[in-house]
Amino acid sequence: MQPTDSIIFTPCKIGPIELRNRTIRSAAFENMCKDNRPSQQLFDYHTAVARGGVGMTTVAYASVNRSGVSFDGQLWMREEIVPELKKLTDAVHKEGAKASIQLGHCGNMTHRSTCGCKPMGASSGFNLYSPTFVREMTEYEILDTVRDFGKAVNLAREAGFDCVEIHAGHGYLISQFLSPYTNHRHDIWGGNLENRMRFMKFVIREVMDAAGDDIAVVVKINMFDGMKKGIHEDEAILIAKELEKLGVHALVLSAGFVSKAPMEVMRGAMPIKTMAYYMNMWKFWWLKLGLRIAGRMVVPTVPYKDAYFYETAMKFRENLDIPLIYVGGMVAKDDMEKVLNSGFVAFQMARALINDTDFVNKLKNGELTKSPCKHSNYCIGRMYSEDMRCHHCVDEMPERLKKEIEKLENQ
Repeated sequence: MQPTDSIIFTPCKIGPIELRNRTIRSAAFENMCKDNRPSQQLFDYHTAVARGGVGMTTVAYASVNRSGVSFDGQLWMREEIVPELKKLTDAVHKEGAKASIQLGHCGNMTHRSTCGCKPMGASSGFNLYSPTFVREMTEYEILDTVRDFGKAVNLAREAGFDCVEIHAGHGYLISQFLSPYTNHRHDIWGGNLENRMRFMKFVIREVMDAAGDDIAVVVKINMFDGMKKGIHEDEAILIAKELEKLGVHALVLSAGFVSKAPMEVMRGAMPIKTMAYYMNMWKFWWLKLGLRIAGRMVVPTVPYKDAYFYETAMKFRENLDIPLIYVGGMVAKDDMEKVLNSGFVAFQMARALINDTDFVNKLKNGELTKSPCKHSNYCIGRMYSEDMRCHHCVDEMPERLKKEIEKLENQ
């Protein structure tokens, strides 16, 4: 088979849009948005990914309002940043790719100094990672946040995006309502699965109404949370079926819970020394200290393998008719073709495109059949404090970090 004959490089449709091929840059957080607005660095990165041949690139983790912001370097959707986002989408379109934006709300995964208020989520409690006490959302705040999702979709249209990805996984706000691990409510928003899905259903109805006929809507969900008291596959399939009924155009199948099982999302080991090194000592001294003392207990390793979600994702493929987008360990051409030939409409990847923004073009012309990324997770270790980038793109790095990355790459 010649490189250009691969199913990878055939067009596909997701809702009202058509992609030139089946590759999507996943919504891995870039941390490139100074003062919660787009930067030149964000523009340059996504333009480079589009130029590198991807079918669609996804701008990550944009909060629908101020209370949902986790990081200073994260997008916060508001009217004043629309012209800057339009510049980005115009550039992506000029390179022949489609542009998507991930919309979400962090819920309790933030701090007053970042989001401007006492963090709130499905239920009250304590967020060890901030650390801070969090409070249960009132019904007024729930409904107000639902409306903010709809407003964010309209802003995305105004900014020229072709698609929105609603983040309903990984332990952020929608996921906090879905999961019994974080939802301890005793009203209509908690308890049994039907009640725990209520917030998600309200959000998706609002989003679908705002999206109309011209914006694709995909939803990222967990196939499992990764801990005993979280969502497991059987409940996750029921959640996926509900989203299918609500008319979303595709689902992205992921897993993991950032506050409890973070490495279920990425797999492999977190480079603890790297993560601690880049953290702001003044703002994150408690977490920095905790990482140095008990790093592997705080962020335990989950073994990595290529296409690590494939077997679980196939169970969802067998139970659903809706288009599904695969994500998780997509670095090898053979695995990409296997996923697509198994009935997935497209696949997402991030680390391969952080390693090399030209990766898709190199796959297409036969220069590569697999990404050289060795999953040391350096890019993940630094993204909570610095911009996400591969270690081979960093000019100066302390020797102890080089040794850590080398060790992890050779495991």
